[in-house]
Amino acid sequence: MQDDIQKAIEVLKAGGIILYPTDTIWGIGCDATNEEAVKKIYKLKQRDDSKSMIILMDNPAKLQTYVQEVPDIAWDLIELTDTPLTIIFDGAKNLATNLAAEDGSIGIRITDELFSRELCKRFNKPIVSTSANVSGEPSPSTFTKISATIKEGVDYVVNYRKKENKPAKPSGILKLGKDGTIKIIRK
Repeated sequence: MQDDIQKAIEVLKAGGIILYPTDTIWGIGCDATNEEAVKKIYKLKQRDDSKSMIILMDNPAKLQTYVQEVPDIAWDLIELTDTPLTIIFDGAKNLATNLAAEDGSIGIRITDELFSRELCKRFNKPIVSTSANVSGEPSPSTFTKISATIKEGVDYVVNYRKKENKPAKPSGILKLGKDGTIKIIRK
């Protein structure tokens, strides 16, 4: 695992994109502050760049660096959830401008999975985590279901957890308003 983390960090620092395991499904990732790297993911996924992508972080304390205002309820949601939860916050900041949604919001998940948490911690920046599929195709539940197009289109494929065959599923998604209102996007 340590070799994979080191190689992935080298690729991320160089502006490349990786295919890696997360706390949910396999993700395509890059430095969430690098606009050119984000463009590469949109191109690989054949996805309209008006659709935002989720980012991963290892620690909720980092939220205030990338979100203008963190509603109080967010801290409770992060602490109390026992399944992966992506929270959409208003007012993204210090991220690639082509990463946020048209309304300026950003989806963030604090990962508790060993590999992705350690990768985020050691990279010390948020990492894009978008499903490892071409836009419009089903999200792959295991590594073996990821298309050759995606596997061949990234700069580095992490080996850790490749052989797992337990199907994974995407995270739940909530949108938080600045006033603390909660809208469920995906359960």
